[in-house]
Amino acid sequence: MGRVILERGELLRVRAELRAAGRRLVFTNGCFDILHVGHARYLAAARALGDALLVAVNSDRSVRALKGKGRPLMNEGERAELLAALSAVDFVTVFDEDSPRKLIAELLPDVLVKGGDYALEEIHGREEVEAAGGRVLALPFVEGASTTGIIERVKAVISDE
Repeated sequence: MGRVILERGELLRVRAELRAAGRRLVFTNGCFDILHVGHARYLAAARALGDALLVAVNSDRSVRALKGKGRPLMNEGERAELLAALSAVDFVTVFDEDSPRKLIAELLPDVLVKGGDYALEEIHGREEVEAAGGRVLALPFVEGASTTGIIERVKAVISDE
């Protein structure tokens, strides 16, 4: 099946193929505005939980709604392309809703994961995945590795010049 950026319809087809082959789909989502070591470690850990990792990326519109003016720093196509280039990532899709709950309910992944900065009860789609017999996990947070932190450090360097 290969590493690929998929539209919603293609994604549903691939999910059906994975299910028919008895392969476990791991799902995660986020903005991934600046890729950093925390993302790399998190995505590798997520991929180890199943046979294929799908990363759902917030659209530019939804990033602005969640993060505010000036975000995202990179457009959705660039963010999706960078994620698709990572060895841990099998599939990438872009979603436009503020929450991935509808997409998660359509796909019903075998494993749903988020970073450790989320409590289990805060993970969108948890109820749907658990009701379908899937697992929901919060993976360890990598201290000091956050897009917001990187942006703040860059601003500090610029203001010191």
